[in-house]
Amino acid sequence: MSAFGRKNGLTGRGSFGVARPMQGPGGGQPATTAGSQFPPIPAPPPLPTPGESNPASDRNADAMQRLSDRMNNDHTPVDQNQGFEASVHKIKEQVLPRLLERVDPEAAATLSKDELAEEFRPIIMEVLADLKLTLNRREQFALEKVLVDELLGLGPLEELLADPDITDIMVNGPQQTYIEKKGKLQIAPIHFRDEEHLFQIAQRIVNQVGRRVDQTTPLADARLPDGSRVNVIVPPLSLKGTAISIRKFSAKPITLDNLANWGAMSQKMCTALKIAGACRFNVVISGGTGSGKTTMLNALSKMIDPGERVLTIEDAAELRLQQPHWLPLETRPPNLEGQGAITIGDLVKNALRMRPDRIILGEIRGAECFDLLAAMNTGHDGSMCTLHANSPRECLGRMENMILMGDIKIPKEAISKQIADSVDLIVQVKRLRDGSRRITNVTEVIGMEGDVIVTQELFKFEYLDEDAEGKIIGEYRSMGLRPYTLEKARSFGFDQALLEACL
Repeated sequence: MSAFGRKNGLTGRGSFGVARPMQGPGGGQPATTAGSQFPPIPAPPPLPTPGESNPASDRNADAMQRLSDRMNNDHTPVDQNQGFEASVHKIKEQVLPRLLERVDPEAAATLSKDELAEEFRPIIMEVLADLKLTLNRREQFALEKVLVDELLGLGPLEELLADPDITDIMVNGPQQTYIEKKGKLQIAPIHFRDEEHLFQIAQRIVNQVGRRVDQTTPLADARLPDGSRVNVIVPPLSLKGTAISIRKFSAKPITLDNLANWGAMSQKMCTALKIAGACRFNVVISGGTGSGKTTMLNALSKMIDPGERVLTIEDAAELRLQQPHWLPLETRPPNLEGQGAITIGDLVKNALRMRPDRIILGEIRGAECFDLLAAMNTGHDGSMCTLHANSPRECLGRMENMILMGDIKIPKEAISKQIADSVDLIVQVKRLRDGSRRITNVTEVIGMEGDVIVTQELFKFEYLDEDAEGKIIGEYRSMGLRPYTLEKARSFGFDQALLEACL
């Protein structure tokens, strides 16, 4: 009797622990070679012969060299304010005090820049003669421009604002200013006289829109006359002096076709987004700082029917919709007593009484998200907004969290259902490390499955490689899914076009 309750020598199933020969590919024949029992182990790649390059090794060596260069690099910015510009600015410092003694500031403020330049020309010549300075014609014109910018404009910032290639201006105190060109940061060749000079320019910017900045209210959002967005933060919060961040507004309206031609999206994505704008889909544009959310929102607004009444609500009005019937609204900060503040939520509630066809929020950051969802779900189809998130799924999570931040006492499941019922499309935009801005995802919100919001991806950008200059190479892919919003597009006659764009 064996230990397992079975007599030795019984036939049938083999006894425990007895090995049987493995069957080879020939059916019932015993395998005779090890190669028929196990798949062959692939041989390791041959080592490169001396003098022969190995692509994987070269790429790794290049990556390690870049890390070493970054570690050993001296990141001290180089002062570029040299040569002709430096000499003009030195002369300006000598001329400006004497010029102010001979000019009535109130009278000068009533003149335009061109008129002021004409009035200044003989006075500047007198001051130069008193200082015994001789300038050629080019230096005289440059000096006139600098002085007029100083008195009526924004001083050294004027030349940066006039450059169409600059998209962002970041002033980090009086001695350091950075700009963004083609998605890359670089130091700008400008300086301010001192902290007081920079602070005066910051005050001039915010005073134009009826706001104030000082030590009691050291934070301010404002805008320039062309729509460029400005943020100002002053000491004691900013330790390097007054900091000004300017997001420049493009003078030429950007359309979806422009974005497609620049490689920000494919033609099929462009068609689908045009249909989304025309068919009154509720769209949320998600992305990081500087990724192009506002630009995308402006481009989508081109597809709104001219007969629709559109209301935009922002903290600092920077949207420039391309429609005739458009009314911009802007929030108001509290006064010195801390009273009188008008929030985005207040404006959304008031906008519902103004007979809007669409409500567009520049950016949602808090509990006003619930008011927007209520507007989307109560007859204001085609409403849009932007928010900060890294992916469509995170966008939905952030919307839930922002509503929970408020005083609304409703369960999370009800909030998720409200989002699923209201939002049709999430457009994810991203600024890649080469400076390019791309639409990386176009995602539909389908509904609820249990307590989870269900989505499906219509388009996706997939990274492939990068070229020798560091430019990212990728591919825009259609997922080949039937859009859930097809019924909504059918009521506008765009169902077939949307189906062909997504398949």
